Amino acid sequence: MNDQEHISSEQLMQTLAGGDLEAFDQIVLRHQKPAWAIACRFLGNRHEAEDVVQDAFLRLLEAAGRYQPICSFNTYFYRIIARLCLDRAKKKQPRHLDTMPDVLDCGPDAASEMERRQDAEAVRAALAALPPQQRLAVVLRYYEGLSYQDIASALETTPKAVERLLARGRDHLQAILKTWENS
Repeated sequence: MNDQEHISSEQLMQTLAGGDLEAFDQIVLRHQKPAWAIACRFLGNRHEAEDVVQDAFLRLLEAAGRYQPICSFNTYFYRIIARLCLDRAKKKQPRHLDTMPDVLDCGPDAASEMERRQDAEAVRAALAALPPQQRLAVVLRYYEGLSYQDIASALETTPKAVERLLARGRDHLQAILKTWENS
């Protein structure tokens, strides 16, 4: 087992600043899945999410010498991902995943599985329709479980502003999903 597996991400960043690229490998292994999940949920496109995560890790590598552990590594890294996602959202409208559901067997659970997939697609589409700041706040809170303070730090705002973003986001989601339900 690698000794770096027991070191905090903050310490790994400081080790990376000293030129130890194995520390960077460990950071990537620890954080690539949650980073990709955030980017994918926000952007709604796997390939764009991969690009954003790759850019985020490159920025992290470039910033290693300037890194100061004044906040948690996760907050620092989520801030990088948030900026990259918001930049992408400004450049273009989010794309919906145009995937057809897999062919289901005709067993008794087929109908419930199809309904679950349709509901999941409706939530993805509703989430994509939110304004970028609201969408990112919703993703960080409800999918990643971040606290209001951590979200505020990642979005460079206040916890009160995060509270308002989440409230507006929930209201928008309810309205969008209600419209979808009635159609």
